[in-house]
Amino acid sequence: MISVENLGKKYRIDHQAQRQSYTTLREVVEGRAKSLIGRLKPRQGKNSSEDLSTRATREEFWALKDVSFEVQPGEVLGIIGRNGAGKSTLLKILSRITDPTEGRVTIRGRVASLLEVGTGFHPELTGRENVFLNGAILGMSRAEIKRKFDEIVDFAGVEKFLDTPVKRYSSGMYVRLAFAVAAHLEPEILIIDEVLAVGDAEFQKKCLGKMKDVSTNEGRTVLFVSHNVPAVRQLTNKCLLLQSGMLSFSGSTADATELYLSNNMDGSRTDFDVEFGRREIPGTQAARILRLRFDRNKPEFSIDEPFTFIIRIRANEIIDRLHANVQILSSDGVPVGMAFSEDHPGMDVGETSEFKVTLPNHHLAPGRYYCHIAIGQGHPSSGYTDYDVVLDTLPFEIVHATESRGTHGTWHTGWGRIIYPELLFDPQKSDLDCLSHQRLSSEGVATL
Repeated sequence: MISVENLGKKYRIDHQAQRQSYTTLREVVEGRAKSLIGRLKPRQGKNSSEDLSTRATREEFWALKDVSFEVQPGEVLGIIGRNGAGKSTLLKILSRITDPTEGRVTIRGRVASLLEVGTGFHPELTGRENVFLNGAILGMSRAEIKRKFDEIVDFAGVEKFLDTPVKRYSSGMYVRLAFAVAAHLEPEILIIDEVLAVGDAEFQKKCLGKMKDVSTNEGRTVLFVSHNVPAVRQLTNKCLLLQSGMLSFSGSTADATELYLSNNMDGSRTDFDVEFGRREIPGTQAARILRLRFDRNKPEFSIDEPFTFIIRIRANEIIDRLHANVQILSSDGVPVGMAFSEDHPGMDVGETSEFKVTLPNHHLAPGRYYCHIAIGQGHPSSGYTDYDVVLDTLPFEIVHATESRGTHGTWHTGWGRIIYPELLFDPQKSDLDCLSHQRLSSEGVATL
């Protein structure tokens, strides 16, 4: 059981009065000396210039504020919200990674958390050693871990690399092993963050099945955070919607996801500063997405024109290759398709560039959509690495063409979200037709 009462988490954000590209040793020494002299001098009052300067460069930020809810044993609770809504902060408090500023959390039962790739793993240890290390952290005895060891390895599918240091694992292999450990070592409460998005589609399906099994058949509690609305709907019956650190809605998953998607589908915005308020940072961050914008004043595209947007990227490291990929989802959160660009030559450290991204033939039916955008390197067929990912962004609408033809003018959503190219329907004479024709010509009667 989990009980959360008036939970709040406050962070202090310090702002520099004057941003500088670098600081010299002389400036550091002078600053320390001035600070020491300032402490030795008597205070001149509450309104001294020093105090005013200090207050002006310091800001309080509430990542969570007045959040209350309960989760019963065996219940599967979904937690959704936009980037920066406070989901990860909430899970870190529930996992006892960070302490709340105010409020109270009561948890009865052993908790296993999967919050980000590699949490609880030692990079120098092998996969085998990390299974035992993770199990010990969760409070399992060596005998219990050995009893479950073969199941864990089989589920993760990393048997070939079991004696390889996990620092050589891909992010997908990390997640496979970490989830297998967390799910099989019998915690009473399983907390899963967005990390399952790193795995492939087959493994995600496997994980969803396992989470359903541990909740339904084994009576364990599951807290599931995801931007994958269909997965949340499939797995959970109750859901929390967080907005700006506050609990916006608590109730049925159907109502929560409908409200979440309607809030995301702002049909008037064309420019998105994705850096503002973003604290969930997936990817390696070798390069970072700063801004996304459409190439027009209204986010509307005709069914017969390309889908185009502009992406601004800053390189934090020297990157040899760079590509973009976009996943398009329908207004109800169902993935429609995904497209990858070709590799770009790359960028230098500190370089900021804008790229025009175009999907030439989207074949999307009239309706409303939104996107997940990522930048990285590689390709799905040979393995790829994400530098940065922005979820739930660039909402847009596909409208009827000016001159509609065929069924395009009266499209029904029940037919699907993709308009395929026209079918080729050419009449062909079969051997049977030719044989019947010959008999008819010779006998005057068709015998089939």
